[in-house]
Amino acid sequence: MSTEVVGTMDTCACPCAAEGTVTSSASSALRDVLAPIVARWRGEEGNLIMILHALQHAVGYVPRAAALELSRMLDVPLARIYEVITFYNYFKLEPPGKYVIAVCTGTACYLKGAPMIIDTLREVLDLGEGRRVTADGLFQVEEVRCLGCCGLAPVLTVNGEVFGRVKQSDVPDIVEQFREREAGVQRG
Repeated sequence: MSTEVVGTMDTCACPCAAEGTVTSSASSALRDVLAPIVARWRGEEGNLIMILHALQHAVGYVPRAAALELSRMLDVPLARIYEVITFYNYFKLEPPGKYVIAVCTGTACYLKGAPMIIDTLREVLDLGEGRRVTADGLFQVEEVRCLGCCGLAPVLTVNGEVFGRVKQSDVPDIVEQFREREAGVQRG
């Protein structure tokens, strides 16, 4: 039986190490983020999930390089860390988009067209099947169960800003608003 070596423990396929290998400065930066989190939860029952929550809160997602570093720091197999990360829907393995578009799929929104709004968003943002974040990292599309605005159905939010009674024809304009904001931020 032949085995192919595809990388080392320091090889990372995530965006935090686009060059392919986690540099010592990246590893050091991860340790700087992880050290106080691990210190806080070391020895506590169920500490892995609490550490992962704190890491995601600090970074926005759980980078592969951070999982590798955490494996070393806790002396926990990487497979155990991924078992927890992939079991809970809360944990994200890719960086979040700068503008998170949450589309309500609760009953009222669903019946008033949320699935078509999602389809239009995916088309406007060029999100292929299974992708939630645009290639440029600017937008992320999430389907959520309820935003608590049933009287405004269908509803979506962009980073918490509420858009009610959304029609498919509104979607390109909503996206463009945030593209213009981003362009303004980059210029100014």
